[in-house]
Amino acid sequence: MPTVYVNDKPVEIGNRKLNCVQAAELAGQFIPHYCWHEALSVVASCRMCLVEVGDVNPKDGVLTMQPKVVPGCQTPVRDGTHIVTGEYDKRDASFPARPYDANYLKGGAPGARAKKSQADTLEGLLINHPLDCPVCDKAGECKLQDFSFKYGRSESRMVDVKNTPPNKPHLSSKITLFTDRCIMCTRCVRFTREISGTAELMVSGRGHHEEIDTFPGRPLENKLAGNVVDLCPVGALGSKDFLYKQRVWYLKESSGVCSRCSTGCSTFVDTNKDIVYRLRARPNPEAQGHFMCDEGRYGYHFANSAERLQRPLAKADGALKPAPWNVITPQLKKAFADAAQASAKTVVGVLSPFLTVEEAFLYATYFKSLSADVRLALGPVPVVGQDDKYPKDVKGNPVEPTKFVIRAEKCPNRRGVEAVLAHFQGSTPAFADVAKEGLTALWFVGGYPDKDQLAASLPANWKAPALVVAQDLFAGPVTASASFLLPATSNFEKAGTFVNHAGLAQTFERSVRPPTEVRTELQLAFDLLGRKGLVQAAAVRAELAAAIPAFAHLAAKELPTNGVRFELATV
Repeated sequence: MPTVYVNDKPVEIGNRKLNCVQAAELAGQFIPHYCWHEALSVVASCRMCLVEVGDVNPKDGVLTMQPKVVPGCQTPVRDGTHIVTGEYDKRDASFPARPYDANYLKGGAPGARAKKSQADTLEGLLINHPLDCPVCDKAGECKLQDFSFKYGRSESRMVDVKNTPPNKPHLSSKITLFTDRCIMCTRCVRFTREISGTAELMVSGRGHHEEIDTFPGRPLENKLAGNVVDLCPVGALGSKDFLYKQRVWYLKESSGVCSRCSTGCSTFVDTNKDIVYRLRARPNPEAQGHFMCDEGRYGYHFANSAERLQRPLAKADGALKPAPWNVITPQLKKAFADAAQASAKTVVGVLSPFLTVEEAFLYATYFKSLSADVRLALGPVPVVGQDDKYPKDVKGNPVEPTKFVIRAEKCPNRRGVEAVLAHFQGSTPAFADVAKEGLTALWFVGGYPDKDQLAASLPANWKAPALVVAQDLFAGPVTASASFLLPATSNFEKAGTFVNHAGLAQTFERSVRPPTEVRTELQLAFDLLGRKGLVQAAAVRAELAAAIPAFAHLAAKELPTNGVRFELATV
């Protein structure tokens, strides 16, 4: 098995093509870097990943180290490669030291060259960098801060006036550039050329006067542009949506799944005091890779909207009036039990593709417990345009290989809900089909973050039955006819599982608590079934996995971070 040595620690690399930075990560070692990124081309411009490298001569077995340091991101490894980092003095002493040759050791102890080179490189990067950490949004998660603490000097030797180029707040409508903070790693430039393909960014000037800029008349407005803020290792590129809103050390990070299209991007949800402040892409090779689109990144504001439905309402004397859950829940159970007993075939439960599979399972269990003839339907599936593929050419046409897709299907869990419906009744009729019939009772479980998309997905002339229970985030065409109006929760306010367009099931935990008088869909379905206590999504998921063969993969107590991929029956 091909093996490399990182600070004397052997690491098996198999048949993978790796560079020194990646090999060090396998060994549990970190090599500092700015410009290198796994999803972008290698330029080796920042020179922070300098390492000492050598190889074993296959003929005589002698280890020979190169006399100069080399950039680790641009240096591939092979069987027998030896990597010495600037952290060699902190190596794992349980592994014996390698037989380094005398000529190599004349230049100093192993790792001394790399450590000094990194310190010198960092000093060069900091020559013009402003000391504005107290007002910089990146403070607290900035590589420049971390590396300065580890390799930098306590006092600057700079005696000349620093170069202070003007900032570029109009780089785009969503992104601002603090030019004096930029260290010219060119991650953002490579992203617009290699991932989005739109190539709005460039490097203008030469040497001391180099700056990131946009081509004239081409602002940074592509649908993936927000990723350059995540890619920026320092505070040069800032998101106007998040700028000066919160300090990162106040934020609580949790893992989530984007609900704005069927790609199902894995995300980091950053919150404070039950308010969502930003979303960031969470790398997941099984889902979207390293990035996410701006539609999902900035599509969290609905959760903080003042227009949300925030308390349950029941119709009394011809008007909807607030009612506590302990009053309205028995009313709901009685109304639907009576409707099912009178004419079960005209009672329909509509489950939206924004529900988790756990919620869909408990609701379907409840509706079918009223009568086997109660029907289930799939809620409207918002579709906007066509799949948007990246990268693109200069004319806006997608080119191969595709690296990112923004799906036209604007919901996260159609396949999961369809699988639940298929299990309970063998078919998955759409709401548009059942809405044309003469119904006596309808329970619409929504949770649509965009009320306009929902309105556009509804049949033009649907007629509401006498009994309508509408559960949604915002008021709309369905809630206008409601006898009972119930608030729904956003994907940030609940735990559960989404199944994306490719059959990847990803679980996520709750990031924030819902508004005070909002009860989660899972808890309400739990209560309707007459079960006592607080519901746990993991327990319902285990019940689901045991009941529906298609979800048997979810039976494990600890699921992989990147999700579980399986094939669901095509309906």
